[in-house]
Amino acid sequence: MPTLERNGVQIYYEAHGAGPAVLLTNGYSATAEMWKLNLAALSQHYRLILWDMRGHGQTDSPNDPAAYSEELTVADMAALLDTHGIQQAVIGGLSLGGYMSLAFHLAHPQRVKALMLFDTGPGYKRDEPRAGWNKRSEATAREYETKGLAALGRSAEVLTSHHRSAQGLAHAARGMLAQRDARVINSLESVKVPTLVLAGAKDEPFLAATDYMASKIPGATKVIIPDAGHAANIDQPEAFNRAVLDFLGRAVV
Repeated sequence: MPTLERNGVQIYYEAHGAGPAVLLTNGYSATAEMWKLNLAALSQHYRLILWDMRGHGQTDSPNDPAAYSEELTVADMAALLDTHGIQQAVIGGLSLGGYMSLAFHLAHPQRVKALMLFDTGPGYKRDEPRAGWNKRSEATAREYETKGLAALGRSAEVLTSHHRSAQGLAHAARGMLAQRDARVINSLESVKVPTLVLAGAKDEPFLAATDYMASKIPGATKVIIPDAGHAANIDQPEAFNRAVLDFLGRAVV
């Protein structure tokens, strides 16, 4: 099992295929397993790096809540590229993974060849809706602490995933799912790389965010996958794979 050691935290990752590098990040309470229906199609042409975020799947779940943050997640992503000798890559992810991809671009724009944002949002400009999001994140954390892994939902990306620590997921909800400021959403207009913004047509909570990102990121490509929910890559894998390969064929030259 390949892992990357980060200050005592073992980060699980997988590398598949050859070609231009693509780093994909899972959603909250999902793992690298969520990409299994996309792996064969994408790795035929690209070097895929998949991984489990802190507190998720086969990656460690440190006891210290301070070991979970947006900044550390972005640093983990950079370290994964470094360990594979990759200077620049396509950076993408679903839900929380998409938000972290935007955060990575904000921190390391020179390392991003293109962005792929799946069923995600860029955060909040105003304090009030951000506080509401963080209240829900705290409720999620408490649910894991009281119910353990029985608190895992029934969404498609979660059902494909296996976790070792409910407390790790609770820490991740507080440190990574919760948001602190508007830096990421305010950075959208500064994105200069090709960007794919994709969502399932049934993913109603994220359709407005999808429209917003597509309108703010210069030259963004927007794709809505019919008959798909929050995990468009699982609900309609063939349509998802076609959209991603078409985008990458134009963006990575």
